[in-house]
Amino acid sequence: MTPAELTYAAQKGDAEAFAALMEMHQSRLYRIAYAYLHNEGDALEAIQESTYRAYRNLKKLKEPAYFGTWLIRILLNYCADERKHKHRFHPVSAVQETGRWDRPEDPDLAAAVSALEPDYKQIIILSYFEGFSLTEVADILDIPAGTVKSRLHRALGKLRDQLEPKGEHSS
Repeated sequence: MTPAELTYAAQKGDAEAFAALMEMHQSRLYRIAYAYLHNEGDALEAIQESTYRAYRNLKKLKEPAYFGTWLIRILLNYCADERKHKHRFHPVSAVQETGRWDRPEDPDLAAAVSALEPDYKQIIILSYFEGFSLTEVADILDIPAGTVKSRLHRALGKLRDQLEPKGEHSS
């Protein structure tokens, strides 16, 4: 069965089809959740909650072919809410910044990405670390492709500013 056919079957109450869909997306969901929450337990909890929300609202999904982007949007919304909640109770300096996308050979890049504003960080993670096209990122975030491009341009500029030694900006 295709993912769209699995989604349609899951919408009709087929629990095995839903489980197959979740298994298809499991590793990508984990990578995204871990990149946002920087903790295995929190990432697994985010996946569990997102799975529950997706199952509960599956019949509301109008286009079965978009299950993957819809599911990632649910996960991103949950992760954003969790980050806001945790930042209210923990000082920013106490947050451990590690993840799959933190390359040991370039810890400065990981720190720079982690320091980006959420709108920019989402686009960097989805496009560079998860390999989504700009059109796919626009679909996932439910924003115009032009907005994705401009945010990506600004995010890359901020990363460049943080990573280049002072006085080495090329024009």
